[in-house]
Amino acid sequence: MQRVLAIAHVLGGMLMVMAATYLLPIAWSIVVRDGTSDSFITAAVGTALCGLALWAPTRRWRRELQSRDGCLLVVLAWVSMAGAATVPLRLEIEGLSFTDAFFETISAVTTTGGTVLVGLDALPQSLNVWRCALQWFGGMGLIVLAVAILPLLGVGGMQLFKAETPGPMKESKLTPRITQTAKYLWFVYTALTVLCIVALRLVGMSWYEAVCHGFATLSLGGFSTRDASIAAWDSPAIEAVLIVFMLLAVLNFVTHFSALRDRSLQPYGRDPEARWAIGLIVGSGIAIASYLVWQGAIAQPATALRHAMFNTVSIATTTGYASIDYDKWPLFAGLWMLLLCVVSSSSGSTGGGIKMVRTLILFRQATREMLRTSHPRAVRPLVLSGQIVSPQVIQAVLGFMLLYGATLVGLTLLLVATGLDFTSAVTGIVACLNNTGPGLATVGPAQNFQGLTDFQTWVCTFAMLVGRLELLTVFVLFTPAFWRR
Repeated sequence: MQRVLAIAHVLGGMLMVMAATYLLPIAWSIVVRDGTSDSFITAAVGTALCGLALWAPTRRWRRELQSRDGCLLVVLAWVSMAGAATVPLRLEIEGLSFTDAFFETISAVTTTGGTVLVGLDALPQSLNVWRCALQWFGGMGLIVLAVAILPLLGVGGMQLFKAETPGPMKESKLTPRITQTAKYLWFVYTALTVLCIVALRLVGMSWYEAVCHGFATLSLGGFSTRDASIAAWDSPAIEAVLIVFMLLAVLNFVTHFSALRDRSLQPYGRDPEARWAIGLIVGSGIAIASYLVWQGAIAQPATALRHAMFNTVSIATTTGYASIDYDKWPLFAGLWMLLLCVVSSSSGSTGGGIKMVRTLILFRQATREMLRTSHPRAVRPLVLSGQIVSPQVIQAVLGFMLLYGATLVGLTLLLVATGLDFTSAVTGIVACLNNTGPGLATVGPAQNFQGLTDFQTWVCTFAMLVGRLELLTVFVLFTPAFWRR
């Protein structure tokens, strides 16, 4: 019982932190006079009171959290914060059900970018700012933010950081203190966001649109202020700016900080994930452009390269913007891009998927096994970035991949069993599980998830949550051993 009360105390503090995030849409609404400020104030007060009701009575049980406490807290935090974020949407959008509102906010805080809303062009500005700001906060992690600015929570920040941050190698830190590490990461994240916003304004977006897309780009979330996404502008300059910042956001933010601290580009050269991610994404964009010209889908090579590169970068980085309805391209091109979203993101980035570091470990482990078949007595350790990868890490990666495959197949079959066509089911789950956004067919870039039934929507919601929290953090809660004392 004391364990639950300790978790409730921290959760209450996090909800009070979240209440402060409503200040942005409240201020925006007041400035542009779009009439939504009362809804955001109501949500902020309600969230703060709920947080206070959890935090104040449980102060005497404040203590250092254990690792498994961190897993439970992270899941509860993401679900409760997404639930609280539905309030202004339901108050302002007539007829929006809780199911659809929760899907929208989970999609935001997990940086997935799938949406059930239409008429985004006519939505009050503050609601679009709120949707994109949720993605921005979720990008680096609301929990890391809470640990960075609220050390008075009195919990071991590393337990939360390890449970929330992506990738199999979570012990590496920039500084001895996790609070300082989180602050450095947020500094880099914020600086790149500001640069992106200014660049988008310079190439033709309004400040409102630049802010929203700056938030959505650095978080690799992909929410837009237009139903047609980036296609609404039909601007090569805007697409070029977004490509640059999507590629920056898909890399490890520790690498960005190291490059900034050292005033050198050498950290990027030493990071194997950076080399492989950029090479794979850019190379695939060129290859897909060539394939489209060969198949006659796009006649002009320059036009093919423009749209193939933008949409490949967007999907591979798990952002989910679209400059064209690529669902009309040959199926192979769309499937290729969705495959990239599974593997291309670096650990320590805001992207989803299994992460490039796991891909490299799996590839090199497969190479080791083939060598062992030919030379049974050969001793060849698995080396990554000049360091030997321990058997424990290899086993963890293999276990993760088994769970990932089972989740992907299981949720796809569940959607198919409900009557959804196979292409929509499998690409929808791939898009949700890897926090990418649009899939193909009925959940493709020219449509959204609005046509799903409530049950199908909840399946996709679950996929987004487990994908963002990297499966194990969520599924461990369903094991009897987790609840034993």
